[in-house]
Amino acid sequence: MPQKDGIAMPKANTKKIGLLILIIIIVLVTAFYFLIYRRGFSQADYQAVFLSNGQVYFGKLTNKNAGYVVMKDIYYLQLKRPLQEQKPGEPAQQPDLTLIKLGNELHGPLDRMEINKNHVLFVEELKDDSKVVTAIMEYKAQQ
Repeated sequence: MPQKDGIAMPKANTKKIGLLILIIIIVLVTAFYFLIYRRGFSQADYQAVFLSNGQVYFGKLTNKNAGYVVMKDIYYLQLKRPLQEQKPGEPAQQPDLTLIKLGNELHGPLDRMEINKNHVLFVEELKDDSKVVTAIMEYKAQQ
């Protein structure tokens, strides 16, 4: 029979202590995993996802460890073409970009995308005070 400080401990207590230690280890490993490895998309509310085809989407990413990343609350930039061509010698105009909410297109997609990870070049976390996040918040306030 195992002893602790000269006192014999029943075998059942040893098994309970071992099981308790195993449970504590599992909880700590799980917490470590979620804090270290899964926090990549939870630090900021919105992320920018740059794809291999040149498209950039802004939204909220989940499920980054699967073969696909899932994005919701999706927006993208669209370049507005000027009505008149720029004449030679005129100063260059800044491009007029508009933030578009996914789902308003003719084909009516849902506001959810599954993106193959092989086509994701990189992901950036967006600051809460970035121009894109500010535009998203303004859009939401109008809805």
